[in-house]
Amino acid sequence: MMPSLEDAPVELVNRVSERETLTELLRAIRAGEGRALVLSGDAGLGKTALLDDMAARAREFRVLRVSGMQSEMELAFAGLHQLCSPLLGRVETLPKPQQLALRTAFGLAEGPPPARFMVGMAVLSLLSEISRERPLLCVADDLHWLDRASAQALGFVARRLGADPIGMVFGTRTPTDEVAGVRELRLDGLADQHAHELLATALTGPLDTRVRDQIVAETRGNPLALLELPRTMSREEMAGGFGFPGTAPLSGRIEESFARQLDALPGDTRLLICLTSAEPSGDAKLIWQAAGLLGISHMAARPATESGLADFGQRISFRHPLLRRAAYQSATAEQRRAVHRALAESTDPVADPDRRAWHRAQSTDGPDEDAAADLERSASRAQARGGPNAAAAFLEQAAALTVDPARRADHMLAAAHANLQAGSYDRALELLTIVRAEPLTELQSARADLLQGNVAFASGLGNDGPPLLLKAAKRLEPLDLDLARETYLNAWMAAMFAGDLAIGGSLADVSQAARGLPVSAHPDEAELVLDALARVIVDGPAAAAPVLRRAVSAIVDASLTPDEVLRWGWFAHAAAVGSWDFTNWRFLLERERKVLRTVGAFDLLPIVLATLGTVTTWSGEFAASAAMFAEAETICEVTGAPAAAFGPTMLACLRGDEEKAVPLIHSMITEAQVTGQGMSVTYANWVAAVLYNGLGRYGEALAAAVASSESSSDLFIALWSLPELVEAATRTGAVEVAEAALARLAESTSAGSTDVGLGLEARSRALLSSGDTAEQLYLEAIDRLSRTPLRPELCRAHLLYGEWLRRDNRRVDARHQLKIAHEMFADLGMRAFAERARRELVATGERVRQSAVESESTLTAQETLIVRLASNGLTNSEIGAQLFLSARTVEWHLRNVFGKLGITSRRQLATALNQNGDLLER
Repeated sequence: MMPSLEDAPVELVNRVSERETLTELLRAIRAGEGRALVLSGDAGLGKTALLDDMAARAREFRVLRVSGMQSEMELAFAGLHQLCSPLLGRVETLPKPQQLALRTAFGLAEGPPPARFMVGMAVLSLLSEISRERPLLCVADDLHWLDRASAQALGFVARRLGADPIGMVFGTRTPTDEVAGVRELRLDGLADQHAHELLATALTGPLDTRVRDQIVAETRGNPLALLELPRTMSREEMAGGFGFPGTAPLSGRIEESFARQLDALPGDTRLLICLTSAEPSGDAKLIWQAAGLLGISHMAARPATESGLADFGQRISFRHPLLRRAAYQSATAEQRRAVHRALAESTDPVADPDRRAWHRAQSTDGPDEDAAADLERSASRAQARGGPNAAAAFLEQAAALTVDPARRADHMLAAAHANLQAGSYDRALELLTIVRAEPLTELQSARADLLQGNVAFASGLGNDGPPLLLKAAKRLEPLDLDLARETYLNAWMAAMFAGDLAIGGSLADVSQAARGLPVSAHPDEAELVLDALARVIVDGPAAAAPVLRRAVSAIVDASLTPDEVLRWGWFAHAAAVGSWDFTNWRFLLERERKVLRTVGAFDLLPIVLATLGTVTTWSGEFAASAAMFAEAETICEVTGAPAAAFGPTMLACLRGDEEKAVPLIHSMITEAQVTGQGMSVTYANWVAAVLYNGLGRYGEALAAAVASSESSSDLFIALWSLPELVEAATRTGAVEVAEAALARLAESTSAGSTDVGLGLEARSRALLSSGDTAEQLYLEAIDRLSRTPLRPELCRAHLLYGEWLRRDNRRVDARHQLKIAHEMFADLGMRAFAERARRELVATGERVRQSAVESESTLTAQETLIVRLASNGLTNSEIGAQLFLSARTVEWHLRNVFGKLGITSRRQLATALNQNGDLLER
């Protein structure tokens, strides 16, 4: 038998440096450092040989392996199950939510579809537990052919390896999105000298020198090509007439060589090889059972074995994945259908219904409604296991086998929806383009509009979604009123995000259309919220106030399922904020955060954390909000989503950190103008006004507040900027601007009738008043704001009152208010406002030292977050589950923290934090 690449010593094919890199990776893992690597390169460059060599040298490791199979790409979690199946006896050691997620993903238990990142966390925890016994090496070859659900889970694990002795090594032609951020080692072809040496091992006789040089040049040192192509060379070609067609890619020429080797086999052997290539599991029992149905005997395997093309042992395998592909592609269409038909008949319909359905679909030569029904059931099972990509593939195949146009369109729309769920937005849009060419019913056409709008909104929160969703909602009104209301809500939210950058489908357009919907006798939460939000825009805050309060109360008091919490959460937030009800807003956000963590919907969690962080920052809990932003950033790092800049920008502005805040403000505005997120522009200008008011640069504050408040499509942030506008305008003498802003503010706060809104209104009105009226308004503002969680706003009321008293020459009274403000600002860490209060105190004749600049913590953001969670009593496992780390990695971080803080136990962590939760200087 001629040598294959796997038989060749690694040193011979000049992979010394790559081999050393893998050796160093093994050393690091032995030392307790988690490491991951992507080994990439074209087919035939030796990736599998290097991975095999590495696994062979990891003698003291436990080695787990998985290889992607092109024909298994549609089976959700097939690859992950292959990797983890030896470990399933240890699943009970995982936290309950992770146990359920993994068992459901593998079809071993029934439950809600698991979130993909919960599955990834479960795998990380499982591998971490196993690695306590001995180092663990996970090898995933042919990643480009692994089903996407498995690739996402393994990529998640690779990015979260920490202090566990775990290695993850991937072999792939081109790195996929699923392993983005993992270190890459790229393989190239061999140098000429080593290519000639390897070629010599593949020759059975003399070779013309010019032909040898041409082979080396045209294979570009590809080891597999050097070993395989000479197998099919004729004597004449050996003598000097060898040449490659220059237009064919190298992988194609290798497959052609394999195909020629297959053509030399007897007919029944070729059919057996085709059968084996169509069933990637390599299950010998299954393959031989199917072979029996085709009349193929065991003797047919001998020629393939003797030629080294395949190994027919307990598990049947090919010499190289390209050989499997060549075996399948070189068969006739009729042969492929025959082998799939035999495999479908041989596959257990109970134990493996999805594989049977897939084989059955491939065995048809035309429409087959029964096969399509099987695929539809497989899609449902894939969705239940949390595999929307697999569901989409099944549904697309079902559509291809369906005769009835209406049913075919339903399958295509369902496939587009599954792609939307999977984040495959381009494919979803492609399917919608295809389905629109079908004869659609009015409902199907409206569903297509709805899907297109949801794709536009989900893929960027930009300005394309609102008009599309508005169009869909109007079409759905006479067809499905409940779905129409839900679509109007989505259109309303999309319009709010797009703000003034919306291209059609503005907040006013959506609200006006929604106000025309019929009113139910007993409206549910969704109908109440939609009615309330539409009324705010169309009828004004006063008319909307009773409905807003009713909608908020209904959702706060309702016993909602997790799905309903997530479904209506954002709309409930909008209703609460619209009525200045910050207490219920925070409650709703906390409830939603808890649900998201419980169900593992981590891709939605960062935006909830960012929003909750806004409320928390506004409440003066800077350490808590910084921890939320750090957690959101960690999640975004895991999910690959861009981290929202809302929270960190607001935090920097309230702290008065101009150096950090200004670049963040400019970046938010620039990015928002590109993506069409007008709300981000409004937000950035609002917090900029806060920053400049704190710094006492009222002209810049005025410009920013005007820019924020002028948004015609923003319901909330434009209103939040009005107190900043009143303050900046009165300080710069723009009295008319301040009066107009106060009138707008009062219209909203009076309708809301909360202490937050009325307190801010009283403070703003005091700035435009004089004498006893002004003083009573300042006292009212202090009284109202003291009953709210917004401590920074209370501090600012004391500051403004103190400034007014000083200007009224009441220095003693002014010192009292300014001292309160200065101490509160200093305690909160609001440096700019504290300095403004200090300057005012100095102007009263008080001697006040300038506040010292805070020193930077020696801890990283992640370490600080771990300290806070540990001081709150969370275990290492609970912290790890929240931050996507193994318990051992959390333990390692805590040991580092103990060293930095000079403490020795978790009990001492609480003493390392001040009353605001910030680390004390040591």
